[in-house]
Amino acid sequence: MQIAEVVKARIQADPQMAQLPAVGDLMHDHAVSRGVVLRAFKELQMDGVAEPVRGGRWRVVRQGEQVDRRPLEERIADVIAAEGFEVGAKFLSASDLMGRFGVSRPTVTKALDKLEAAGVLASEGQGRVRTVRTVPNREGRL
Repeated sequence: MQIAEVVKARIQADPQMAQLPAVGDLMHDHAVSRGVVLRAFKELQMDGVAEPVRGGRWRVVRQGEQVDRRPLEERIADVIAAEGFEVGAKFLSASDLMGRFGVSRPTVTKALDKLEAAGVLASEGQGRVRTVRTVPNREGRL
């Protein structure tokens, strides 16, 4: 498939590329249907170059890359423990977490809400400044 080869070449040329171009962009650039682009993405998946992620996007898979597939709330809880946050300390903003984990604001917000429900974080006020309520243990349990 020509589109798959073009995308592979873009991935190889740009080591920073973390996700595949949007389906709509490829449809426009190559004047093809959505189905053709999705077949190209499936071809990339079979070649081990890409994999689907929630939200309809596709991410680039690099040789030897380790991917943490645990839920985001568990990975955020690890940040609390690993970076030495203490009870009562102000926690990272949603924007900081979006950049660190490469996910959208709603995804971060859901994970933070789960940590609040579990009693790990607390939030107050309009700006939802979050503070650490308890430091989770390192075994991955909240």
